[in-house]
Amino acid sequence: MIQNMIKEGKIVPSEVTIKLLEKAMLENGNDKFLIDGFPRNEENRAAFEVVTQIEPEFVLFFACSEEEMEKRLLSRNQGREDDNIETIRKRFNVFLESSLPVVQYYESKGKVRKIDAAKPIAEVFDAVKAVFAAKHEKVEHHSCVTL
Repeated sequence: MIQNMIKEGKIVPSEVTIKLLEKAMLENGNDKFLIDGFPRNEENRAAFEVVTQIEPEFVLFFACSEEEMEKRLLSRNQGREDDNIETIRKRFNVFLESSLPVVQYYESKGKVRKIDAAKPIAEVFDAVKAVFAAKHEKVEHHSCVTL
């Protein structure tokens, strides 16, 4: 079911995703987490916070133009079924409709750390390291929204 939804560029139901995340978090035994690509929509966000009683310390947002993302996804050649122009464009539209409001929600709370992802890999990595280095205090939880 998850594979078919990903192929269609759709979002996996919140309850499925949260159960998988919660299981992985509990089995890990750590109190710090970086969750890549979640929450993808407002339902994910609200359900995650209600079920887990966790609100992220901050959210990483990797900003990049649609054209650059298309170019990178089409050239990564990893053999993924969803790396085709139709699915990529569907995913971008889903992001604009569903995920961007989540970013805006966390931005209104001062929790978004924006990274210019169009820069070279080394510069992006340095920017990400700087975000984590800036957190001197104990960081409880992280969440990351990506496309």
